[in-house]
Parts: sequence; structure tokens; C-alpha cells
Amino acid sequence: MPVLSPTWTNERIELLKQHFEAGLSCREIAADIGVSRNAVIGKLSRLNLTRGRTVDERRLQDRASAPRPPKAVPRLQFEMFATIYGEADTTVVTGPIDDANRCSLMELDENSCRWPISTPGAEDFFFCGNAAHEGQPYCTGHSRLAYRPNSRARLMRG
Repeated sequence: MPVLSPTWTNERIELLKQHFEAGLSCREIAADIGVSRNAVIGKLSRLNLTRGRTVDERRLQDRASAPRPPKAVPRLQFEMFATIYGEADTTVVTGPIDDANRCSLMELDENSCRWPISTPGAEDFFFCGNAAHEGQPYCTGHSRLAYRPNSRARLMRG
């Protein structure tokens, strides 16, 4: 079995320090010494040799850590909320949602509210079954519970 020589001999460490002081990149140091780039990075770290960040690096990091403005709600989603709820300043009518049209999964059609009532698998489990808005999965009452447009508007305003 051959005996492997250590990666970091005293000569290699001195070369590493000289190249580092000269400002060579880790890739250039690795190519000259004959070790991997990761070996150079690891040894520099263990020797506590670091370079100060350049102005460009600081700018990039500052941009990355700067808070970003919240994303705007897409126009189509806004129009959907406006259709369901009308003006944002109107008060939301709260009260019980009519459950006279309750139905099972097999009885649901494309115009039925799909809001689940109770726990799936339970004997008293059913769906709302009220008339849903065109293209929407829920009736007006359950849409108010599901989409909460007022809280979204508050988030958008900041």
C-alpha cells in the first residue's frame, strides 16, 4: 500500500500565503500549488486569512438584503374580488350561511358551492351546495371566508 504525502506541506503553506498576499484568486493559487480550489479555500479559512470585501461586493450584498416592496395583486384577481364583493369600502354582511342546499360529493355540479361542512368521513359530512358565482368554487358567503379581500387590501396598502 502506497503512503500518501500530506496535501499541505510547509512549502505549500508558504506558497499559499505568498500567493494570497499577492492577490491571486483561489483558482489561480490552486493551479500553481497543485491542489483543488476547495482545498485552498479550506486552508485559508483554517489559517484565518481573509480578504476585505470590495465596494462592488458590498453593493451586491446590500441590494440582496434590502427589503422588497410587496408584490401587487394581479389585475385579474382584483377584478374577481371586485365582482364578488363590489366596492372595498362596503361593509361585509355577516351572518349564517344558508345550508338548505347541502349535498354529497356525488350530488355536486359545476354551479354548486364546494365548501366542505364537518369532517370528511364523518356521518354528518356534506358540502354547502348553494349557487356558486360564475367560474368560482364557492357561494358568496363562503367566498368571503375563503378569500378575505379586506385583509389583502390592507397588506397592499402597507
